[in-house]
Amino acid sequence: MGIKVAKFGGSSVADGIQLTKTKNIINADPDRRYIVVSAPGKRFEGDNKITDLLYLCKTHLEHNLPYDQIFQVVADRFMAVEINLGIDLDFSPYFDKIRENLKKNPSADYIASRGEYLNAILVAAFLGYDFVDTEGLIRFDAKGKLLAEETNEALKAELEKHERAVLPGFYGTGPDGKIRTFSRGGSDITGSLVARAVGADVYENWTDVSGFLMADPRIVKNPKQIDVISYKELRELSYMGASVLHEDAIFPARMANVPINIRNTNHPEDPGTMITDDVARYGIKDRVITGIAGSKDFVVVALYKNMMSSERGFVRRILGILDDYDINFEHLPSGIDTVSVVMSGASIEGRLDEVLEEFRSRLRPDSIDVIEEISLIATVGHGMDRRPGTSAKLFQALADAQVNVRMIDQGSSEMNIIVGVENKDFEKAIRAIYNAFVEE
Repeated sequence: MGIKVAKFGGSSVADGIQLTKTKNIINADPDRRYIVVSAPGKRFEGDNKITDLLYLCKTHLEHNLPYDQIFQVVADRFMAVEINLGIDLDFSPYFDKIRENLKKNPSADYIASRGEYLNAILVAAFLGYDFVDTEGLIRFDAKGKLLAEETNEALKAELEKHERAVLPGFYGTGPDGKIRTFSRGGSDITGSLVARAVGADVYENWTDVSGFLMADPRIVKNPKQIDVISYKELRELSYMGASVLHEDAIFPARMANVPINIRNTNHPEDPGTMITDDVARYGIKDRVITGIAGSKDFVVVALYKNMMSSERGFVRRILGILDDYDINFEHLPSGIDTVSVVMSGASIEGRLDEVLEEFRSRLRPDSIDVIEEISLIATVGHGMDRRPGTSAKLFQALADAQVNVRMIDQGSSEMNIIVGVENKDFEKAIRAIYNAFVEE
């Protein structure tokens, strides 16, 4: 008997219909022994997520407004599912305890976490599994940083006592004993931490899509699905905007060499996308590119200074200026006498003139050029480094589509090629690259 950890997202546990699908999926494989659940998501267009309602309770509390009716909506929704599915569970003591804590004006983290907490209790009763609270097991330091090793030891020790269990995602505990949460989407991280702790054979992440696609379906019509992807490829695509799995969820599973399988609750027969370091095991040999992803609205500041390459500390001073303004750089392509600083437009909005003035006074460049409304597009794939002509093919495709390339950046791994194009050419460029490598 193996071990699978299965995490079900908000859309998978939104109501009784979805929970019935979830139960059928779990019962179909006895290896699915540890289940992590999110708070219930939207049931239909215009509906509210439970977590959003709980945040609204907190907002009302902060403004001394009545919140009882909002919390009652939350309670009614859980009780409706309990009745519809015939679950033998009395929610009253749980609701009473939360109401008592609300009177004490608790933290936003505590209030937001109660959606996962209540849902895990509900799902555990529905499945006949043990309920294991992540409070006290998933641990954060005083600054909210995950204590990975302490968490692993605590989860491992507790879950050894339970053959089958349901755990709430999204939250843990700080050193003061108070609830702390991950960022939104943090239930993915909880599932990965549990998979590591129990030494799972697979970590299944069940959601409302059948895995990753090679390109954004809003841009490319019916893009092909990615059957298998490496952790490194996924990291590159996620960084550039391809979002199905919370990117921080990759690392705990990867540390334990646990493959991650993205699956669709509404189409459980689909194999989904497998994320693993052992791509060769799945027969992936001839694939040149794995996927294409990109984002809009970057600003490029190009600095030119004669003999820059012989001036010590030049790049360090650039980074120091960005640090002073708390601005992250995305890329830093350079030449002998030039260096370009690529930043997201949102991070520098309203401060560009100040940053430029700092560059002039502290770097003394011969010239500065600013290019705004730039899009970055990453073409990613392990097969690129052993296939001559890949770059030529990519740039020929962009040239044929009459897309002007404003910037080129390639990592030393030769696993990705990043091009900067004008925002107006973003969709056209992605379609051109996709057609050149996938549809030919």
